[in-house]
Amino acid sequence: MWKNIYDWIDERVHLGDLVEFLGKKYVPVHSHSIWYYFGGVTLFLFIIQVVTGILLLMYYKGSEDLAYESIKFLMSKVQFGWLIRSIHSWAANLFVLAAMIHMFSVYFTKAYRKPREITWLTGMFMFFLALAFGFSGYLLPWNSLAFFATKVGTDIAGVVPIIGKPIMTFLRAGENVTGATLSRFFGLHVAVFPGIFTILLAIHLLLVQRQGMSEPMDREGMPADEKKTMPFFPNFLLRDLLFWLIVLNVLAVLAVMFPWELGEKADPFAPAFAGIKPEWYFMFMFQTLKYIPGHIWFVEGEVLGVLAFGLAGVLWTLVPFWDRKSSRGQKNRLITYVGLVAVIYIIILTILGYAS
Repeated sequence: MWKNIYDWIDERVHLGDLVEFLGKKYVPVHSHSIWYYFGGVTLFLFIIQVVTGILLLMYYKGSEDLAYESIKFLMSKVQFGWLIRSIHSWAANLFVLAAMIHMFSVYFTKAYRKPREITWLTGMFMFFLALAFGFSGYLLPWNSLAFFATKVGTDIAGVVPIIGKPIMTFLRAGENVTGATLSRFFGLHVAVFPGIFTILLAIHLLLVQRQGMSEPMDREGMPADEKKTMPFFPNFLLRDLLFWLIVLNVLAVLAVMFPWELGEKADPFAPAFAGIKPEWYFMFMFQTLKYIPGHIWFVEGEVLGVLAFGLAGVLWTLVPFWDRKSSRGQKNRLITYVGLVAVIYIIILTILGYAS
């Protein structure tokens, strides 16, 4: 039966050509090959986000009066509604984590070198969109914590000189966080960001298929017969699917054992409670801003901190263009040290943020 189905489809879309193409692709095998799988894990978690997000959209109402109640109804009345929401929330966090691990693995293996500069750029833009997904989706339940966290987050964006105020007004759809802000974030979260992300993802995957997997610099000069490889199909693909299955099990355990809470409905007139903290992937920046003095010379400390993070993000994104040594096949240890400092800094400041 399966052969008949395959033959029927093959006659119309020529599946044999695709199988032949995949059969000719090989993946390098070396001590860093494990990092290749995190790109696929990130894609898998994005797919879960899309599927569970569509299911949630069937019940969610993106308005100030109905947002909280619609999620409450979903979690209490809809069969397995609480589980779908919990999977969506946990998958969002694992999605950012997997994207971050993938980004740092590409950075440390210098896989952004020529001719993969565009692949790195599309990956970085998708990473920033992943953070935007998290920030915009945080407000949608319209609970107290999300409301005040969004207010703090947009206030921080508003301190940027010249463009900060217009950005804050655009994000809030006005001067304050209101129901219009909720509608704005809802539109960005379910339409604008997914559309842009899908386009970037298609370009990214096309480039990866065209250019193949990057190899460490010490392997590039080796003769082809001395390099260890494995076929992409089915060897690497099956290993990738096994990794996906492991991640799915971890996600299921987290969603069931630690279900995502809803909290209390947002009240714009209530005083902000103490100890508001952002999601873990923003924690190191939030904690850094707390340590910066109120004024440094004639510049406000918060403004200086936001500008410093912005500059660091731009330099990190453009690393293929200023790390010229790596692009010529030479090791640049300074780049490695910068990456190690960044990882250690993020981990320590995140821990301090939750400990304080």
